[in-house]
Amino acid sequence: MKTSDFDYQLPPELIAQTPIEPRDSSRLLVINRHSGVIEHRHFAGITDYLLAGDVLVFNDSRVLPARLKGRKVPSGGKVELLLLRRAGVNQWEALIKPGKRVNVGTEIEITDSSETGTLAEITGEGEDGVKIVRFADEAQIFELGEIPLPPYIRAPLTDPERYQTVYARAMGSVAAPTAGLHFTPGLMEKLNKKNIRCLFVTLHVGLDTFLPVREDNPREHHLHKEYGVMSEEVARELSQARADGRRIVAVGTTAVRVLEEAAQRSHLPGIQPFADWVSMFILPGHDFRLVDAMITNFHLPRSTLLMLVTAFGGEDLIKRAYEKAIAERYRFYSFGDAMLIL
Repeated sequence: MKTSDFDYQLPPELIAQTPIEPRDSSRLLVINRHSGVIEHRHFAGITDYLLAGDVLVFNDSRVLPARLKGRKVPSGGKVELLLLRRAGVNQWEALIKPGKRVNVGTEIEITDSSETGTLAEITGEGEDGVKIVRFADEAQIFELGEIPLPPYIRAPLTDPERYQTVYARAMGSVAAPTAGLHFTPGLMEKLNKKNIRCLFVTLHVGLDTFLPVREDNPREHHLHKEYGVMSEEVARELSQARADGRRIVAVGTTAVRVLEEAAQRSHLPGIQPFADWVSMFILPGHDFRLVDAMITNFHLPRSTLLMLVTAFGGEDLIKRAYEKAIAERYRFYSFGDAMLIL
């Protein structure tokens, strides 16, 4: 296996710059792993492929206003911080631009357009350019921050809520679990009326969203851990669904990772709850123990997310699906269209 196996060429104009309205009017590429058939639909029609008794598992993590702007004290040099995850009381891991000019001991005044601010200090350094930042007033930083968008989205976002799922609740991610962006309150109600159970887990999306796989052998890539939670109630319902033979459908790669982490920690068919760090790296050859179907967006080349989707759908079928999506001018990445892999 090589990282280059997960490469493909995407015309830049297919990178979606703005969200489509309404959310469920996005396109949906439906892939049947057993027959190899690929269909073109719209997301609102996803209920045609779901059965009464199916269980959909969503990631309810909410995106932090994690992009902060400031200036070094006393020089006044401009810097930008991207918070990644909590590192202690009033402390966060962060990426900083320009990082090479910000050393341990540097003080930064965090400000917004009104020049309201609070102080931060660089107290340590981690791997891959990550800095440890201590804030004088942690509560204030979320009033000063902005919702971070992926670097490939250059258009301004007029409504920050459009980069949140309609069911986002648990604050903690630095990027949205984007497969869920296609769901509307009306579609959620339609699922409920069809007796499709909706369950919620949490995985706070972290550093790996912004880091490509640089190693030639993906097995040598270090996947940063992300905090995940599966409650006792959800674990109990999933155990019952598995015992009944009902399908478990993961909404997004983050939900897949929580489900497979739970399976790894449990003695199936019983599923155990957990609240802990998740570092599972899913590559082709993985034995999926809980996930029967997956809803996902189209992912970047050479990314861990594309590797996960390939592990689930199979290399030949996923390559063919991506080729069809490009030929049919689907919209790619965070604000793009979706896939349903059955």
